[in-house]
Amino acid sequence: MNVTPAASSRPDRRTATLVMACLGVFVAYLPVTTVAVSLPAIQAALDASTAQLSWVQDAFVLPMAAFILTAGVVGDVHGRKKVFQAGLLFSAAGAAVALSAPSIEVLWAGQALAGLGAAALLPTTLALISHAVPDHRERGRFIGLWATSLLMALAVGPLIAGLVLEHADWRWIYLLVIPVSLVAAVFAARLLTDSRAPHGRRLDWPGQITAAVAITALVYGVIEGGAGSFTDATVLVALFIAVAGVVLFVMAERRSESPMLDLALFRSPAFTATTLVAMITFLGLIGFFFLLSLYFGLVQQLDTLQAAWRLLVVTGASIVVGGPVSRLMHRVPARALITAGLLVVTGALLSMTTLDADTSFASLAWRLALLGIGMGGILTPMTATAVASVPQHLAGMAAAGNNAFRQIGGALGPAVLGALLTSRALDTFPARLADAGISGADRQHMAETAREGGLGAVAGMDLGAHTGQALGAVGDAFLDGLRLCLIVAAALTLLAALVSAVLLRPRTSSAATVTVSSRPVPGSAARDAATPAGGGDPADGDAFVRNGTPG
Repeated sequence: MNVTPAASSRPDRRTATLVMACLGVFVAYLPVTTVAVSLPAIQAALDASTAQLSWVQDAFVLPMAAFILTAGVVGDVHGRKKVFQAGLLFSAAGAAVALSAPSIEVLWAGQALAGLGAAALLPTTLALISHAVPDHRERGRFIGLWATSLLMALAVGPLIAGLVLEHADWRWIYLLVIPVSLVAAVFAARLLTDSRAPHGRRLDWPGQITAAVAITALVYGVIEGGAGSFTDATVLVALFIAVAGVVLFVMAERRSESPMLDLALFRSPAFTATTLVAMITFLGLIGFFFLLSLYFGLVQQLDTLQAAWRLLVVTGASIVVGGPVSRLMHRVPARALITAGLLVVTGALLSMTTLDADTSFASLAWRLALLGIGMGGILTPMTATAVASVPQHLAGMAAAGNNAFRQIGGALGPAVLGALLTSRALDTFPARLADAGISGADRQHMAETAREGGLGAVAGMDLGAHTGQALGAVGDAFLDGLRLCLIVAAALTLLAALVSAVLLRPRTSSAATVTVSSRPVPGSAARDAATPAGGGDPADGDAFVRNGTPG
């Protein structure tokens, strides 16, 4: 049963919704950096290869990307409060499995369960906020606090991991998620007001199945292709299935009376821009954080807590910048904020191409702070613009779509950049060994070990008299790959900046309106199904983008 707008807009209910939404996104994103900085410890404890480490991250991100859209629809149909609580329980279950993981495969299973929980939490938290706060300007402030909670999860994750690994086994990094998720689920039952889509949405099984198949096959093909060869039969079949899945998904959504992702949303330049920016940006940034954690452990030989303090510079700067940016959103066009933030990120990534094994914390800190400043300028306006670019009754679908493409980019990031790093590093490793004065059978043995198990396998060998030389060669080869990846990541964020500048350009009032949906939606008025994205009825919450600015 739907709750009336008046009931859902009471200050106490709005505050409760905000608190629960912030807790939900905190739980969803806590595993991202907590696990990222623990990868060296996981690799050493479970004797994992670089490809297997990529799957530790992607076992979480892949189901999150594949099922975000499905979770959004289920919430619209059966109630967002129920899906929110289910997400918390999945997150707790995934953490419990990972906490007891005796092998890399069981860890993957725990990460996958947590990823399903995150898939349920991300679209429902934004949809609950959108329902509780129909006014677009006030909603922007709520989304700013939601984004700050996301950044807080990214900030405290490395510190939690560092403190745990100083005193206990790596598995205990998962402990905190369990009580937080369970307590939040209990309080949500009492405090949250349930809501559903008001226009009779139905489950879109063809769309859900084809989307999940396409995303899973794409990420699997990229990871396996990077670890082996893109000409392998298994990889080619996976990529073919991904392409076929995309085609079938588009066909299913065009024919569906209640699509999971209405393709007409992409007629809104603001929604298209923010979706592309989210995917491209997260591909570069999540992939970069994956490599940065390896750089701290493999090249600089830092422990997890030392790495955590360095990563905290990024998220700390993002949080500091995020508050002022959320207040600027209604004075400065989203186009300017997002494009400027992406250009700052591009500059920060390029500045890190001069990193080496001896780079000091002071020399690295300003570059990481610059990266955080750019990220803080992107996240809130990007999310708010995506939600505000469509009529309010489609806000949940828009939030789920934006999050899905963001997580597709996040899933591909470690896979794509990890493959580039591995390929470049293995190509240069024999020469780096020769430069270090290692030759003959020792050099051949180390090169073969690297090809089979990655550079980390060489670092874990008993190198005897060659220890210092071999570790130096490992670091140099890794840096060769890292510099290539930084250039690629910078190119991706520059591309995202161009997309933002072009598609979020100001439009005059005489510009043609964009129809969000041309099909009648069951149970809705005709005007709701054909609301233009460039203006509309204030009763729909002013959920449009004018001149590239929310509202």
